[in-house]
Order: sequence, then C-alpha cells, then structure tokens
Amino acid sequence: MAAIKDILQRIDNVGTTRQIMNAMDMISSSKLQRARVRLEHSRTMLSEARRITDSVTNSESAASNIYIKGREVKNTAYIVITSDKGLCGSYNIAVAQEALNHMKDKNEQILVIGSKGNDFFKRRNKNIRSRIANLPEANMYEETRLVSGLAMSLYVSGEVDEVYVAYTQFASTLQYIPQVEKLLPLHSRQDGKSDSQMTYQPDINNFIDYSIPVYLHTYLYALMAESIASEHASRMINMSAAEKNASEIIDDLKLMYNRKRQAAITNELSEIIAGVSITR
Repeated sequence: MAAIKDILQRIDNVGTTRQIMNAMDMISSSKLQRARVRLEHSRTMLSEARRITDSVTNSESAASNIYIKGREVKNTAYIVITSDKGLCGSYNIAVAQEALNHMKDKNEQILVIGSKGNDFFKRRNKNIRSRIANLPEANMYEETRLVSGLAMSLYVSGEVDEVYVAYTQFASTLQYIPQVEKLLPLHSRQDGKSDSQMTYQPDINNFIDYSIPVYLHTYLYALMAESIASEHASRMINMSAAEKNASEIIDDLKLMYNRKRQAAITNELSEIIAGVSITR
C-alpha cells in the first residue's frame, strides 16, 4: 500500500483539482445565465425574420429567385459550430459527428467555427474552406455576419449549390441536441401560398435581395446563441460531476490514510509492549 505521506500528497493534489473544477463550474454557470438571456432574445428575432421570409418564399413571383430556386447539387457548404475549449463532455464531438454523417457522399466545403471542430475535420482530411477560432462572445454578432456573408457569396457565385449549418440546439440545461439545417436555398416552413394582397416595393426581387442577407445573418446568429448556451451548460454539468468525483476520491483516500495511520499506531504500540515485556 502507498506510504502515508504519498496518500497525504494525493489528497492535497485532488483537493487542488476539486477547487479548479468548482471554480470552472461557477464560471460556466454565470456564463450560462447570460447565454440564456441572449438565446431568448435571438429566438424572438429569428421568429420574426422567419415570418417575413416565409411569406416571400411562398410567393409564386419569387419562385425563380436565386435564393429560392433550387439547382442541381454538385458542391455543398457546411457551417459547423463548435467551441474553442474542451471540458464540455460530448458537446463538440456530437455536433461534428452529426455534420460528418450528413456530409456522406457530398462534395463538401466546411466553414468551421471553433478550434475543436477544425481539429476534428482536419484529422479526417476534410475540405476546410474557412475557420474562425477564439471568437469572443461579445463580438459574436459581427463575426456571424461575416460567416453568413461568405456562405451567401459562395452560393450566389455558384461555387456551392446548397448550404447547411450544423449546431447544437439548447433544449434544457441537461439536454442539447446536435442538428443540421439547410440555410440555402430557402424553403418555407409554412404550407400554402402567401397572401395575394401582399405587395413589395419596388418589387419582390429587390425586397429579397435586401432582406435575405439580414435573415441569413439573424438565422446564423440565433443558431450560434443556441450552441453557446449548450456549450456552457455542458461544461457546467461536466465540471459539477468532476467536482463530485474528486470529493469521492478524497473520501476514499482519507479512509485509506486513517487505516494506514491506525495500522502504524498499532504497530508502534505492539513494538513498545514487546520491548517492555523483554526488559522484564
């Protein structure tokens, strides 16, 4: 069995680790609260943007618009949202694997957000067109505008024929679901045609050219907010579990220490008693 000093050293080391886990748990919890507020706001924005876009995509006069009319698919772009940091359980691997499964039999170009996703696809020799790492949350709105703009330019230029985004949907603090959704070409989420009384000035195509970039930016920003909330929740849960495991290890080590110490005391007493008996 390990020496008493070694056990004490292990208790001290695990205790330090537990303090770190506790600090990271508290940090993730604080970030999660802010992320959930941002998520609720972004969902409201996206809901309104979708309402307007659905009315456009249902219009017969917009059926030939480049953002709506489909074409033969030869190349596909994927925007994959992951994190830059680890210690968040299966969060990164789950969404990256979901995107990888969706890419089967496609000629993909990947726009990856987060160094973890970049590492995942790089190891698999996938075609990474662009990557964004170390994205500050305070600058998330502007960065997602750049990514949506790049995806849109690839689609309009004909370099890709469809665009998907892989993200993690925040369902609850304990549930986060990896998803892959089509970004381009646009498709309506409503049945039927739009209101025939709706008019657009100067015309519907000009309206689409102006509104679709805003919609795509809002869409990507909302999905980014979903992913960040999921990341912080996953890290908080994992740090909490790690702290609990560390506490259990410390309890086991303390029990081992007490047994070793008791055995050493008993052994010393036995030697003293034996020595006294000999002198008599």
